[in-house]
Amino acid sequence: MRKILFALSLLGLLAGCVVAYLSAITQPPLAPAFNPPTNPYPKGIYAEGMVESDQPSGVNINVYPEVSGTVKEIAVKEGQEVRKGEVLLRIDDSIQRATVEQLQSQARAAFTLLAELKAQPRKETLDVAEAQVVAAEAALKTAQDALEKQQAAYEVNPKSISKDALDTARNAVATAKANLEVACRQRDLTKAGAWIYDINNQEQTYQAAAKSYSSASALLAKYTLLAPKDGIVMAINPTVGSYVSGQGSYDSYTQGMDPVLVLGSAQQYLNVRCYVDEILVPRLPPPSRMKAQMSVRGASVKVPLEFVRMQPVVSPKIELSDQRQERVDVRVLPIIFRVEKPKDMNLYPGLLVDVYIGE
Repeated sequence: MRKILFALSLLGLLAGCVVAYLSAITQPPLAPAFNPPTNPYPKGIYAEGMVESDQPSGVNINVYPEVSGTVKEIAVKEGQEVRKGEVLLRIDDSIQRATVEQLQSQARAAFTLLAELKAQPRKETLDVAEAQVVAAEAALKTAQDALEKQQAAYEVNPKSISKDALDTARNAVATAKANLEVACRQRDLTKAGAWIYDINNQEQTYQAAAKSYSSASALLAKYTLLAPKDGIVMAINPTVGSYVSGQGSYDSYTQGMDPVLVLGSAQQYLNVRCYVDEILVPRLPPPSRMKAQMSVRGASVKVPLEFVRMQPVVSPKIELSDQRQERVDVRVLPIIFRVEKPKDMNLYPGLLVDVYIGE
């Protein structure tokens, strides 16, 4: 039994020696996938940057609709070059189009009634009024002739005509005269045409209907999104059948609202927006002597940058990945550089890069 324990102890000691020997062997380090960025300037300042489209101001053009609805058609594709005024996307406008047609019909009806008032008197209506005057004159002449005959008979023989018959004839003449005066006034009223107040009222009604139609037409045009300028379609977030609003399009992955479309400029040149920490701002060289170099993460290529402009306001630092403000109130100075897109490198807006600024 002791011999067995001694043998096992000896084997354990031998195994410990082997493990100790193997653990002491140093493995050669793996070569890095790419060389880390280095500061090319003696007193260079490091800043984290983001690649953007080459814009005179701002970042990219985020297109939002001014109306809400279901996407009916997407007329462009991502990466496609578009011209100013070209159709990008159409939203279902069936209800608004029907409203426009209704208001257009109301405006046309109001204009037709206004034209009718201005065209008065109508020739046929005036002819009827003139005929009524002629008829009234004839009736008066008949009544006067009957009265004259009865008066002549009364003068010859007062007993041949009763007093009542003579009074009735006189009343008939008076009635005929009144009818003639009414017919003449009606003719004059018809000849005068529409009342100026009726015309003004109808003109205001037409103007209101026309403006309602114009407003509805302008709103109808909002259902078609047009390119605000020449550029490239960088992102299309909704698809046909998706619901969009003035807040954009719902992203099921981030559960947030994104722009409906994102437009950028032609990518021959790109901008790089850097955020310099407020502690390093006093060390910045003047813009006339400022130089910068960009390193793309995952590559060993270093690209020189050209100074474009500086936003002369120190703002709270943001997390570039999702634009959320940090908990600590760290402030940065935005500086924008310009770079010509390398032909042998994949460089796209939204890419995070390392930037060193010197002089």
